[in-house]
Amino acid sequence: MSGMNTTHVRGGRRPLAAPAARPGLVLAAVAVVQFMVSLDLSVVNVGLPEIGRGLGFSTAGLTWVIHGYALTFGGLLLLGGKAADRYGHKRVLLSGLGLFGLASLLGGFAQEPGQLVAARVAQGVGAAALAPAALALLATTFPEGRARVRAYGVWSATNAAGGAFGVLIGGLLTEYTSWRAVMFVSAPMAAGALVMAWRGVVAAPPARDSRPDVLGAALVTGGMVALVFGVVRTDRYAWTSPVTLATLGTAAVLLAAFVVVERTTRRDPLIRLGLFANRSVAGANGFSILVGAAMASSFYFMSLYLQQVLGKGAALTGAMFLPFALGAVVGAVIAIKLGYRFRPRTLMVVGGFMAAAGFVWFGMISPDGSYAVDVLGPSILASVGFGLCLGPLAATATTGVAPGETGTASGLLNSSRQIGASLGLAALGTAAEHRTGHLVTAATLSDGYALGLTLGAALLVAGTLVAVAVLPRTGAAPVPDAA
Repeated sequence: MSGMNTTHVRGGRRPLAAPAARPGLVLAAVAVVQFMVSLDLSVVNVGLPEIGRGLGFSTAGLTWVIHGYALTFGGLLLLGGKAADRYGHKRVLLSGLGLFGLASLLGGFAQEPGQLVAARVAQGVGAAALAPAALALLATTFPEGRARVRAYGVWSATNAAGGAFGVLIGGLLTEYTSWRAVMFVSAPMAAGALVMAWRGVVAAPPARDSRPDVLGAALVTGGMVALVFGVVRTDRYAWTSPVTLATLGTAAVLLAAFVVVERTTRRDPLIRLGLFANRSVAGANGFSILVGAAMASSFYFMSLYLQQVLGKGAALTGAMFLPFALGAVVGAVIAIKLGYRFRPRTLMVVGGFMAAAGFVWFGMISPDGSYAVDVLGPSILASVGFGLCLGPLAATATTGVAPGETGTASGLLNSSRQIGASLGLAALGTAAEHRTGHLVTAATLSDGYALGLTLGAALLVAGTLVAVAVLPRTGAAPVPDAA
């Protein structure tokens, strides 16, 4: 057969065995990738004041250190997932890791605001390529059984821990070294993941040759960027302002046009709309949007509560988030153990209600509260619940999906979480600010943060009810215990 590797043997040629994937290296690479991507969503937050002073950012310009990454990451995820399916998961993963690592180095060496923002944008482009490719590799490398449960448990632990450790690492590096170290920290992780992926992942042949859906890609990317942009800018422009309404209206028009194009195109669509007929895909993404909205706001509100109400420093605030990271890891480990006996839907429901209970507890904060009662206790409850449902969520999002669409389904899940985080943080932040009012005191700030966290609990309950109503009761059967 043309293109097949062969070796000479007596009597003719014998095909060489195809190289085998190395699941351990694949899982290690994916874990590092997910930790790194989650880390970079939060690692710069604590260091923003130092970054602003060091490079001379304006107050408005400083927000683009966050927005530059979030916009490109959230806006390009669907395109990244489709590229992974079309051009091969390994190729797209390696390309994304190379770009991400290089951008991290360039950001650390930035000498002016524009250079740092450009580096953050490049990081977002790299993350949008490598995140769905990495998650798709889990679905194809671990299709079923105990190894699959274990793999998604590791993924969920590193995913949750990355966000929480980002606050800790950002605070420590900013206070004891320099804000530049906050950018540099991702470069060695990207290099390590690249080496592991190069050695452990087998390059699959590219998808069938077909005409790419360029119009669909342009519409969904523009629509997603406009949506995230409109939401994250509500910190400066009210929801009812002409700027916000025009931006969100543009997003709605572009995304509606994308749906029309996907329904009618004769090219290879960017996302097959029939994918949403899969209840696992639809339910997982609905759950992801609502849970992402709640969890992103929790980091924001509790960081401000610790610093502006309880008077903790940046490094200590970061350290106080450590139990949240550890709780998520514990929840992921429990999910691995229980995943052999219970279906993913069950774990998502239990984890969602546990996280909601933690947020209800968060909502009881007061200006004279304490770390142990108002932060530590609810952090443990919420983070264990979050860790319990995250791995089953990722596994569910690719259940019943054809191998040629795993990258698309993975990009869709990452995209829904990112959109949920942006929408939730903007909406709950606006509600908290309105509750605080013009008189800013410890008491009014605490009231505002408490409202935001209580609304987060409502979102978690809603997400859990989506899982109950939409996800199929049947699914992958629990894996029997080993004899």
